[in-house]
Amino acid sequence: MAPSDVRRMFARLFRGRARTANASETDLKLLVENSRDVLCRLGPDFVIRYCSPSSTTVLGRPPEEMVGQRPSSIVIEEDRPVIAAEAARVVQGEDVKPLILRTLKPDGVMAWVETSSRALRDPVTGALVEVILVMRDVSERQALQHRLEREAVTDGLTGLANRRAFDEALAREWARAVRDDGEVSLILLDVDHFKRFNDRYGHPAGDACLRDVAKAIQEIVRRPGDLAARYGGEEMAVILPDTPASGAATVAEALREAIQALGILHADSARGVLTASLGAATATAAVGQTIPMPDGLLIGADGALYRAKSKGRNRVETAVLLPPRSGARAA
Repeated sequence: MAPSDVRRMFARLFRGRARTANASETDLKLLVENSRDVLCRLGPDFVIRYCSPSSTTVLGRPPEEMVGQRPSSIVIEEDRPVIAAEAARVVQGEDVKPLILRTLKPDGVMAWVETSSRALRDPVTGALVEVILVMRDVSERQALQHRLEREAVTDGLTGLANRRAFDEALAREWARAVRDDGEVSLILLDVDHFKRFNDRYGHPAGDACLRDVAKAIQEIVRRPGDLAARYGGEEMAVILPDTPASGAATVAEALREAIQALGILHADSARGVLTASLGAATATAAVGQTIPMPDGLLIGADGALYRAKSKGRNRVETAVLLPPRSGARAA
């Protein structure tokens, strides 16, 4: 049953005027009280006067507990301003679109509910008489949507952010740095001699190797604002907002040590185990006045990574993009 049908049915059932009790009305009431949706009548003060039995399963609250409460009392605090805004629109006689809100059940489980409302007004004066509210549990739908959203920005092999998420995050963090006159650091990491590893041990072993490397990266990159991503192939990237060059170098060295400490056998590596080369670049907001950003940050990190490889691999090299007043573009 569509929410609109339920609202029409509910309005018919509870419209405040005398009616003859007959079989159809009895059937209609039976249908309402056995609906999976939560059906409520609210007074002009938005206090619940009636609540259908399904509130017990959908909201974890029996109808008698709902009566006398306002809908805002059952949603989490962050969503209450949304309800207040929509209530104001109802009072003004505006159409209200369905909302998706979060409610915390008494057992601590959070549920997502879709709410639809309809205002009933006095046909003569136009005054608000009551509000019909329909609530439907959409937790499974929201969980699926969130999973699809995560998959859209997650690399399937490593579990790190994918290239799309990386590009969006880098642009976003650079814009924030410009706004706040801050700085951003970027690390590019390349697994040493990975093609040789694949040729000797096979692609399944190569995939397992990248997953282990990604896990090691995630153990190091733990700040909420940081982002670790698979940049492409065996190359990983780490965005470090509000991080100076010294901090980026420290993180890069920790990553290098963590990957070597995995002890993954690599007969074609100088160390006999898997290693990685890393390039770290740092830029302040002022650099964007002379160097196209954030592409310049990528170029700086890539150049540092090239130097790390050319100097023997399994090492960290850094680059600092200097602002115009320093008289140089990068160092």
